[in-house]
This record gives sequence, structure tokens and C-alpha cells, in this order.
Amino acid sequence: MAEQTTKPLDIRVPMGTMFTLYGVILAGYGLLSNGSPAYARSLGINVNLWWGSAILLFGVALLALSWHANRRHAPHG
Repeated sequence: MAEQTTKPLDIRVPMGTMFTLYGVILAGYGLLSNGSPAYARSLGINVNLWWGSAILLFGVALLALSWHANRRHAPHG
């Protein structure tokens, strides 16, 4: 019987990439539209910037966890 050489799919990589990209886009839009009169309706809080930052941190955390798991299970030698 042949030895299996494929690695199982780690869903954290595509999900982390997607969340990181969405976070960069949303936080970037929040930075570019800072000071807009539309933020008066949200009590002056730049919601795009805050949620974009949260989504970005979540995506980076997923990628870091995936990198850590791959490094931990990598064959030595």
C-alpha cells in the first residue's frame, strides 16, 4: 500500500485570508472616509474603521494559528 503524502485541508488559511482582505478593505475605507458627515448618525463613531480593524485582527489570528499548527506538525529533518 502506498504512503499517503497529501495534507488535510486547513480551513483557517482561506478563511484567514478572506477575513484579512475584508478587514483591510473595510478599515481602509474607514480611514479614507474619516470625518464624513455620515458618522454623525452613528454618534461620531467610525464604525467602518473599528469593525474593519476587528475583522483584520481576526483574520490575522486565523492565519497565525494555521502557521503555528503547520510548523508544529512539520517533519523534522
